[in-house]
Amino acid sequence: MSKVLVTGIGIISPLGFSINENREALKNGVCALNSLAFTQSKYASLLPFGEVKVSNEDLRQKHSISDRGVTRTTLLALDAFKQAVADAQLNANDLENARTAFINGTTVGGMCASDFLYQDANFSEVGSEYLNSYDLGSVALFIQKKFGIKGITNTFNTACSSSANAIMYGARLLQHGLAERVIVGGVDSLAKFTINGFNSLNILSNEICRPFDVARKGLNLGEGAAFLVLEKEENCRHKKVYAEVSGYANTNDAFHPSSLSDEGEGPYLAMTKALKVAKINAEQVSFVNTHGTGTENNDEAESRAMLRVFGNVPPFASTKSNIGHTLGAAGAIEATFCLLNILHQEVYPALHFDTPIETTQLIPVLKYRKAEINHVMSNSFGFGGNCSSLVFSKI
Repeated sequence: MSKVLVTGIGIISPLGFSINENREALKNGVCALNSLAFTQSKYASLLPFGEVKVSNEDLRQKHSISDRGVTRTTLLALDAFKQAVADAQLNANDLENARTAFINGTTVGGMCASDFLYQDANFSEVGSEYLNSYDLGSVALFIQKKFGIKGITNTFNTACSSSANAIMYGARLLQHGLAERVIVGGVDSLAKFTINGFNSLNILSNEICRPFDVARKGLNLGEGAAFLVLEKEENCRHKKVYAEVSGYANTNDAFHPSSLSDEGEGPYLAMTKALKVAKINAEQVSFVNTHGTGTENNDEAESRAMLRVFGNVPPFASTKSNIGHTLGAAGAIEATFCLLNILHQEVYPALHFDTPIETTQLIPVLKYRKAEINHVMSNSFGFGGNCSSLVFSKI
């Protein structure tokens, strides 16, 4: 079966507006968690957030978007999508080719406009410009229409594993001959809807999150977007290649709507099955970009699962200590960070860590360093027990 290779990447995150800006911030241990500037919320100055420091107006101007109904979620996606397409040197004909697929992952979608839609529904007699943008598929549909994409277009909403599943699905489309190239990834924006929702679950920390630390108090919400261009190996001659998508798996913990089982059964199965697809042993994994939300349940369950899978756990860290939990975008953003690990043969430090969890005693990478990186695993575990693991391998 043909190898699936990454030939283009694009990202916009709280760490920066390009892949180079993100890498420099990761190397230097930058924490982009702070108060909100562009998202309205009563928690704006009370809780830390990973916000992309650009206004909707600036994004609209940058991408020549005049339609007021185009939401922040779509604007962030558009930015990362255009970066990835340019990086892979795809032209308009490539995008319009029926063999080009586009798969997006998101949880927020147009719900970031809930306030405006609600206000229009109550006070406007002519409808709302936000109505067409409200559903989850609106982001992919906007990009599909704007670039004339005629191939398979789909949206994944599997909570925090959404864009990881988009990447996995895209790889499978290629391997089954249903597409020649696939643009995969995800996006989410900060919004009152999700801030209030997560706050009601009592899992938002009023301090900067501390993944895998015994004193962790919860997660910080973030936003951003990232997309990868995937192509079959035989179509990548003379093209720049970042890495191979060598392994992937999606399982379900089937334990609780918002918690993992104590032993991390779903994460364990996702990691072991991803290794099997990649045809490598656990000992060959050079680094793990963990889900690492900073919540009491996730970090201990993921730690237990890693101990079961690896025994001697390889170097690991959670980049949510840099940018917070970007929900449906997390799988794609963190996949991009994994590609940087491989491309530059380096690992980035976990931030805000002090003392390991008593029952597992796992300590993440604490300093930036160069390292031999051949295989990187990226974990994304969503509500409802929807657990996904990806493996990226050096070419």
